[in-house]
Amino acid sequence: MAKLSVPSLQHLARNWKQDSGMIARDLVRLVRNPPIFSYRPVFSATFDLLHFKQPLEQVLEGIRRAEKRPRVRENFIELVPFIQKHFEDVQPNFVNKVSTRRYPIGMGLDVPFTPPLIYGVGGKLYFPWFSFWRSNPVNNLNLRLFVSVVDEILRDDPDLEDCVFEILDFSCATAKDPRSLKVIDTREIPRVSRQEKIEMLEIFADGYTKALAILEAEPEKAPQHSDSDDDRYSDDLQPDFFA
Repeated sequence: MAKLSVPSLQHLARNWKQDSGMIARDLVRLVRNPPIFSYRPVFSATFDLLHFKQPLEQVLEGIRRAEKRPRVRENFIELVPFIQKHFEDVQPNFVNKVSTRRYPIGMGLDVPFTPPLIYGVGGKLYFPWFSFWRSNPVNNLNLRLFVSVVDEILRDDPDLEDCVFEILDFSCATAKDPRSLKVIDTREIPRVSRQEKIEMLEIFADGYTKALAILEAEPEKAPQHSDSDDDRYSDDLQPDFFA
């Protein structure tokens, strides 16, 4: 049986739908056609730029040496200058990594949430969330769910409750356009109500349970890897969604 791991919070939000059967279908499809790479090197590059003040070209050269797949390498190299430019005027007093939190969504499922990093400037704490999907980033009701849950996690953590939470969206406006960086101030995003959040998470948990049942009932199949879709990546610093 192909294995379905508990999704990260960002993947949960992106894959949430009103119908749990559709969620199950998508989760099964992702297990059968798993991601081909992780953006972990981009987070390492971001930490090097902010914490160690490494020059941009030095960081890019490290990526060129480390990543041998041309399309993946170019994808990483496309992103890092956006990150460098966004933070070029930031002089953080510190940059720290953050340990994984877990959030219960029902049916005994706890989803992992690993902030990539936090940094402080002039006594203010900043928490940037990076969305590297080229197309179909988390938006609309799915984005409201994601922000609402993250907001709750932050408020429950004395070390993070007063931080500035913003989303750095590196998606393309259309399929023919290059990437751009859009900074989303999460204070402008309406939260879902507590009851809406509970119901939405229950729907996802039900979809996850249905996906497990589908995978348990089918014969063992080898995963089909393909490099045709650069949106299929394992999530950030999260445990592997598709392991």
